[in-house]
Amino acid sequence: MTVLDTPSEGALRTLAGIVSEHRDDLPAEGLPPSLLCDLAGQIRCDSVSFSGTDSAREVHWFAQEFPAEAGWENAEIQAFWEPNFWEHYWASDPCSYPDRSGDLRSVTKISDFWSARQLHATGVYSDYLRPDIEHDLMLCLPAGSARTAGPGQTLRLTFCRGRGPDFSERDRALLILLRPHLHQAYLAAEQRRHPVPRLTPRQNELLRLLAAGRTNSQIARQLGISEGTVRTHLETIYEKLGVSSRTAAVTTAFPDRMAQDTPFAARPADHVTLITTARSTGRRYLIHGAQKET
Repeated sequence: MTVLDTPSEGALRTLAGIVSEHRDDLPAEGLPPSLLCDLAGQIRCDSVSFSGTDSAREVHWFAQEFPAEAGWENAEIQAFWEPNFWEHYWASDPCSYPDRSGDLRSVTKISDFWSARQLHATGVYSDYLRPDIEHDLMLCLPAGSARTAGPGQTLRLTFCRGRGPDFSERDRALLILLRPHLHQAYLAAEQRRHPVPRLTPRQNELLRLLAAGRTNSQIARQLGISEGTVRTHLETIYEKLGVSSRTAAVTTAFPDRMAQDTPFAARPADHVTLITTARSTGRRYLIHGAQKET
């Protein structure tokens, strides 16, 4: 029987407060650097990064790292390492697992997929990770913005360590429970960066019906207007919000809906089952939330 080392309720309240705290150091992309600093103080690591990963185009549309001297935010250093990262991306189980599986709920470690010996034999280790990274702990989130969301786009919070002990199951459990708060922190930062234009009460009413899944004809009947008037309202809303679809309009106007409707955010403490097969050994791993069995 596996005994889980789970964070205390008091510790979780403290960490949720850290993540939810209003911060003035809002960057052009990503999370406030002070939040990354505080997270690094709670989960022991050599560095923590937050990035927008676009596997379809094989680019990072933004990248942050704490401490900043690690170099990930330097454009020249990033341009040097990016080709090495993407060259091995799809052959690297820890990197490409979210894309291959569609699972953004599981918090994963390199050791979920490879032993140390297997890791050291990979191209991603020799060309990208070595000598600084032996262990990582990664949390994925949906891109979460109509402006950026697209196929293959995810947000990734990654804690890294060099030689020494791996991240613990307590560390993993902590991130699983903090996930909805971290997602909300990102959505709040996006809303501050890109304030939603003010809509009229009628436009807001129509948009809420749209968000509830109503068709144009259903909206027209409920509001007592013609379908043509509904279409006119929608065209005006799209123009105000700078979008071109119903989904993008709802996402832009009500960013908090994404956090509420995302399965992992709605059930942050669920034990999610991840099943993967290590390339080198064929061993199958089952990770149930904050525990692993082989």
